Amino acid sequence: MPRIEINLSEIQANARMLSKLYGQNGISIMGVSKAVLGEPAVIEAMVQGGVKYIADSRLENIQRMKAAGISSRFVLLRTPLSQAEAVVKIADISLNSEIEILKKLSYYANADNKIHQIILMVELGDLREGILPCDLAQFVRASLILPHVKIVGIGCNLACYGGVKPDSKNMQELSERVDFIEKEFQIDLEIVSGGNSANYEWYKAAQDVGRINNLRLGESILLGCETVNRKAIPGLYTQAFKLVAEVIESKKKPSLPFGDICQDAFGNIPVFQDRGTRQRAIIALGKQDILVSGLKVDDRLEILGSSSDHMIIDSNNHNLKVGDEVKFDLDYGSLLTAMTSPFVQKQFIDCGKDQGRGN
Repeated sequence: MPRIEINLSEIQANARMLSKLYGQNGISIMGVSKAVLGEPAVIEAMVQGGVKYIADSRLENIQRMKAAGISSRFVLLRTPLSQAEAVVKIADISLNSEIEILKKLSYYANADNKIHQIILMVELGDLREGILPCDLAQFVRASLILPHVKIVGIGCNLACYGGVKPDSKNMQELSERVDFIEKEFQIDLEIVSGGNSANYEWYKAAQDVGRINNLRLGESILLGCETVNRKAIPGLYTQAFKLVAEVIESKKKPSLPFGDICQDAFGNIPVFQDRGTRQRAIIALGKQDILVSGLKVDDRLEILGSSSDHMIIDSNNHNLKVGDEVKFDLDYGSLLTAMTSPFVQKQFIDCGKDQGRGN
């Protein structure tokens, strides 16, 4: 089966370097675990690298990490109303932007005789989750009367849905909102979470980070890059994950299909260029396993396309044989799908030693 090779030492080194880099200005790191499905070995590498919190959007992933003995404060990045009872039982902190959900969290926290901690998300332009700034004071006032939830922070999300770049203006606005809320309601906010892996350029250019004291990092730790331009961060490893798959056919074939063209398996009408007869390899990997568009391969090979279970590669400049293995680099989307797929084996590499481990 296809496998993904995971270098735990490199992930730990990335986490350590980023913790040190941002820690110079008092910014702690939430290691975002959703892209690796809460895989305990990867998350333990993050924790050993200095990550202070682990954040995930799925309660199932947090349960998996807790069951494996991961010691951390767990933050839930997405809080559905229907899961409020489970949120209180499983997560230490949750991100929120709806008062009805806070009421449910308070209700179930009361039943469990605990105080559930919350970070309120503010909308600063990316148009994913967030309370509009003009409504924030009213929202905080309504939240403070709920007896079993405690506001421990304020955060924002950028460069995700809308692609809005973190910059000095929106980071300053977040800091000013925090100052106002603390003064207006006489509360202290422990966490001011200014964003994610897209905040690297802002941070490097900032002379003053203001009140920002936390970032939620997934891609930077896992793939070693920032997410505004997907550039490598100096000093980080960018190939901690490698996807490996087997050649199951290698033949010379025409580059142009013959016969009437109709829709392919996914409802598209494909278009082809006639390049004559070419050496083509079929790889045991498909759209059910991976986001194919997020893969990068040796310059001598070219990914032509894929179906559910097969990937077609032009291998005219590389003599691939049946049984050979082809290695791919991954972007964040392909990493997410590969780690989620039950058909991709996970193999851990640490200090030069392979640690085979299936699903």
